[in-house]
Order: sequence, then C-alpha cells, then structure tokens
Amino acid sequence: MSAALPDRLDGSALFLDFDGTLVDIAMEPGAVVVPDNLAAMLARAAAAAHGALAVLSGRPIASLDKFLAPTRLAVAGVHGAEMRFADGERFLATGGYAIDRAREAFAHFAAHHPGVWVEDKSLAISLHYRGAPEYADVALRLAEDVASEAAGALAVQRGKMVVELRPADADKGRALSAFMQRPPFAGRRPIAVGDDLTDEDMFAAAKALGGFGVHVGPESATTVASARIDDPASLRGWLQRAS
Repeated sequence: MSAALPDRLDGSALFLDFDGTLVDIAMEPGAVVVPDNLAAMLARAAAAAHGALAVLSGRPIASLDKFLAPTRLAVAGVHGAEMRFADGERFLATGGYAIDRAREAFAHFAAHHPGVWVEDKSLAISLHYRGAPEYADVALRLAEDVASEAAGALAVQRGKMVVELRPADADKGRALSAFMQRPPFAGRRPIAVGDDLTDEDMFAAAKALGGFGVHVGPESATTVASARIDDPASLRGWLQRAS
C-alpha cells in the first residue's frame, strides 16, 4: 500500500462505506452506534468536496437516511441496487422472482439453524451467521445454489459473518462508476473507503478511474486498496481534519 490520504478534499470524489467504516460494526444492523456528530461531520466533508461525497452501503437508503438525518447525501444502498444521485434522481434495480426464491430459501435455512437470521432488504437478502459461525460454509453453499438456480439474475456477495444475494447487475463498483459520470463527481479523483469484501469492487473501480481505495482495518493481503486506515474513529478524525 502506497497511496496517501489527501490533506484536503477539494479535488477528490469521496465514496464511503457505512458499517465498519464510518461506524463500528455491531452484532446486528439495528444495534449500530452512530456518533452524535457524524451527520454534521459528513455535511462539512461534503461541502469541502464541493458536494462530491457519497455513502455506498449494503444497507437500504431509508436506513442510511435515518442514521444520518438531517444530512442528506448522494447515496447507493443495497450495494448499488438503489441509488440517489446528487440532484435527487433515483435508480432502482429489480430482482423479481429470483429474490422471492432467495427469501424463501434463506428463511427456511434460518428456521432450522439456531443463531442464524435473515435480513430482508427487499432488493437483496442477507443471511447472518455471526451468532453461529459454524454454519458459514453451509450458508455460503446455499447462497451459491440459489444463485445458480437464478440463471444469472442474482450474485453472491460475501461479507463479515454474512452472505447475501443481490441483483447481479448491482455492485458498489458499478455504483461508483455511475456517480463518477455525473456532477459534482465527474472530473475528480475518486477515493473509495471501506472495510469488507463488499468494498473491493469500488476499490477496483476507483483505481480504474485514476483514484484509489482505502482499507479500514488491519493489513489485508487480498485487498486491491492502496492505502489503509486503522478504524472508523481514525477515518472520522481524517474527515474532520480534511474538511
């Protein structure tokens, strides 16, 4: 890793994951603790970047808006299956029958495996096994089987103690690229910040567009990010200094 975080944001387009990046990971999504000053901090950072700041998350947009109120940002939810651009225009992917089938399969699995639970994001379905990590391999096999049955309509997205099925044409890399084609992001150097396997697509997209990725957490031999920051608190400190 060799890239350095800039001292100022005025030439950058900033793309930030939420869980594990802006806030610490919790046992379940509803238990996350959001710092009181996070919304105001992101508003200042967005202003410093002349509006070129977006949150790219596996959470739905409605969930992100709730946590970040009253600040309203450009955002991609459910790994890019839903997007709200800086001008307010929205994009929404559809999973149709394939998502319904995944919902049924995951619900049946969770009902027979204590400690596993389903997070229904409407456009995507997650199977969490943080409370029962011994089921990691069988949960992944189930997701792969359902994705195979969907004949290309769904993609498997692995994460920290979770496996998810999402529309195959939606990922954070495509979301970042879509933002970069429109103002106020166009023409700027993209910096993508995240902590998980779900963020590798946006790291690669940022690199392809002349920017770089920033991995939050310990050194990782598998990431394509070219910079690293220790933890969410350190990231928030940088955002404050650079704004």
